[in-house]
Amino acid sequence: MGVYTFVCRSSGDEWSAKQVKGELEASAGTPYDLQRHLVAAASAADSAAGVQSSFSMVTPSSAVFQVIIGAVGGGAVIGGGAASGGSAAGGAAAEAPKAEEKKEEEKEESEDDLGFSLFD
Repeated sequence: MGVYTFVCRSSGDEWSAKQVKGELEASAGTPYDLQRHLVAAASAADSAAGVQSSFSMVTPSSAVFQVIIGAVGGGAVIGGGAASGGSAAGGAAAEAPKAEEKKEEEKEESEDDLGFSLFD
């Protein structure tokens, strides 16, 4: 798993980014295109499957962008065969809490039927 953090800045009509601890750099016309270039550069530097990214504006002309390679679950997973396996596992995990919540709701309903009301 690799974590790549970039400082992004806008200068006129162009956005540029430089890696905080490393040599990766990119530039593009929009923040979205810049993110795509940075994800591609980080993916080329690290061969693990699964990519998660976060883009946070600091000021209107600066931002921090982080790319996590090899991240599974909790966010957007982009990649080859590992992505479909990760999303299937995430779907099963998401169904389990729903069943637990349903049991808790049924339990609450039985507790409410005590024969009196707090508002009487």
